[in-house]
Amino acid sequence: MLSVISRKLRFTVLITALLVGSTVMSLREASIQSSQIVKLYGQSSEIIAQVVTDPNQSASGNYTFIARAIYVKSSHGSFEMRTPIRVITPRPSVLELLPGQSFSATARIFDSKEGRVAALVLIDEDVTVITQASRWAKSLASIRFGLRNLTGDGDAGALIPGMVLGDTSKQSLEFKLAMRRSGLAHLVAVSGANFAIVSAFVLWCMQFLFTRMKFRLSATAIALICFIALVRPSPSVLRAAAMAAVLLIAVGTNRGRDSLPALGFAIGAVVVADPWQARDAGFALSVLATGGLLLFAPKVAERFARFLPGKLAQALAPPIAAIVFCSPILVALSGYLSPISIVANLLAAPAVGPITILGFIAALLSPIAPILSMALIWLIRFPAGFIAAVATWAAQFPVLTLRTGSIGFLIVASFSLTLWLFKKYLKAISITALVLIIALTWIQRWPAGDWQIANCDVGQGDSMVLNLGNHRAIVIDVGPDPVLVDRCLKALGIDEIPLLILSHFHDDHVAGLSGAIKNRRVSQLWVSTNAEPLMESENVALLMKGVEIMRPQRGYSVQISQFTIDVMWPEVGERVFASMPGDGSAVNNSSIAALITSANFSLFSAGDLEPPAQQELVGRVSKVDIYKVSHHGSRYQETALMSALKPEIAVISVGAENRYGHPAPQTVQALTRLGAEVLRTDINGSISIQAKAHQFTIRTSKGRFNLFRLG
Repeated sequence: MLSVISRKLRFTVLITALLVGSTVMSLREASIQSSQIVKLYGQSSEIIAQVVTDPNQSASGNYTFIARAIYVKSSHGSFEMRTPIRVITPRPSVLELLPGQSFSATARIFDSKEGRVAALVLIDEDVTVITQASRWAKSLASIRFGLRNLTGDGDAGALIPGMVLGDTSKQSLEFKLAMRRSGLAHLVAVSGANFAIVSAFVLWCMQFLFTRMKFRLSATAIALICFIALVRPSPSVLRAAAMAAVLLIAVGTNRGRDSLPALGFAIGAVVVADPWQARDAGFALSVLATGGLLLFAPKVAERFARFLPGKLAQALAPPIAAIVFCSPILVALSGYLSPISIVANLLAAPAVGPITILGFIAALLSPIAPILSMALIWLIRFPAGFIAAVATWAAQFPVLTLRTGSIGFLIVASFSLTLWLFKKYLKAISITALVLIIALTWIQRWPAGDWQIANCDVGQGDSMVLNLGNHRAIVIDVGPDPVLVDRCLKALGIDEIPLLILSHFHDDHVAGLSGAIKNRRVSQLWVSTNAEPLMESENVALLMKGVEIMRPQRGYSVQISQFTIDVMWPEVGERVFASMPGDGSAVNNSSIAALITSANFSLFSAGDLEPPAQQELVGRVSKVDIYKVSHHGSRYQETALMSALKPEIAVISVGAENRYGHPAPQTVQALTRLGAEVLRTDINGSISIQAKAHQFTIRTSKGRFNLFRLG
């Protein structure tokens, strides 16, 4: 009888939770969709907004944060509102903004795919601060900035603020990649682990003040609330606090398995407070990691204790449990699993607690006793340096790359379920899977042997590589992401770049420069005659100090190894063309266009040239084997130029699901009608072409059956 009542009660709770969650989500979604800002998509407007989250630098080099739009003025009128927006700007001055401050700016407003905001707002110029931060916000900022400023340089100095307060602003893109590839990225995010360590420390201290557990837990809860205030009560922080509270209750009451109802309550509370968490991968990872620690870690420790020392078994169990439970989501997001991550987590584990606890104390002391804070930071720089070294070491190992999205999720989830259902065949299944993975990764490797031309998949940007042999190559553009272009050049085995061509200074062609030149020698650099945008061109000049820089113009020709390079554009003197819709036409039309020929192939590449400049090239070019399609295959193409080139292979370098609608269907159709085989990095991934006497063999890093890769 009691079991029947219990089942009915659980069913009622489940239905109630679904109804409440869907209702709250519907109301929030309706509020966003009915906002006046939706009517201003694609327009430039004057906007007043209030900062919600701390600005930080994204992988693209821009700065981003969530704000609340308060007032918007456009040609369609003025509107008052309280609407969440995502702000993106190239101006580093926004890093000085604090939550609660209001600012004004001229912005362009676009639709956003991010569920929790109503619009994507792009701001090109510096913002104007309207209100100063509150004393409370300044006090918290002084603690955050104090820790950031006192930790010093290097990866160790950048790691400490991340491990203590989730502040990753000092970390380089290369170090962030190393942390991800090594499976240690969770250490530099404000996660349940941060809260659990701080709470466990406070709980341990409270035993000297209180004898009753409920008083200890109450004091620890107060410390948890203070920590939330310090690291900012963003949605990710609140969910981490909720998960940590579950673990704290489990530890404090010694009822790990019975803590599942508390986990369920925490999930429900977070989703009701912020419905978009239900669709957030980070929330799913937090829940799964917590569930793994509660359910699977004790079983792993018990199994390992049969043939390993007890303490070692206890140390191995948590990272293994978390990785097993989180692996389907991790693969769906990143597309790879790192087998070495368990070892890396095991090595780093002893250093995490001291860094988090002493770093937290150092942060609190930094505004009032900086000397004492520096002494504590000096102590924890040693374990921080050790973790940074472990991350760098582990990042050198191959990772198992799988398809992202639902396919990768289903592969890992199915494998995990198979192991769970057929435990007695665990060894046989594991060996079979290992042999299958090794075989598939060998068959599907990229570029796999000889190649002459490669186009790297760098997202929404360009990067083409011409093989000179002996690990040398000509590189045309370096894309927007240093990590992606560096990874591609490593896969191609390129150590030296005799000639680097940056067609123009838009960041989707030059922002990846630091990755392209990492541990590689560049002999000569070609750049556009147009130095706009100045911020990007100045950054290029700074990175390329000591390298010979040329600004070639039409008529210039050079022979490099087996290649003849004829510059077709820009021409001598300044030309002004009518601007196409959108921004940057003047810069696009100053792109370097080059005809590259050899005994085995001919190739034409023209950066982002638009139709007015493309028309000037008609009659100067003839049929080529390969055409790197201008401007990511946008709809603004000169059909006469495509007809004159009449390529056998058309390469379109473009990011998947980009907001520009590239490539345009009419451009792809026009190339297909000319008989070209159209290759796209958003569909095909990185592309390598083997050319012999104008005969071509194509290999891509993506494909229907390309499920596994080791690299």
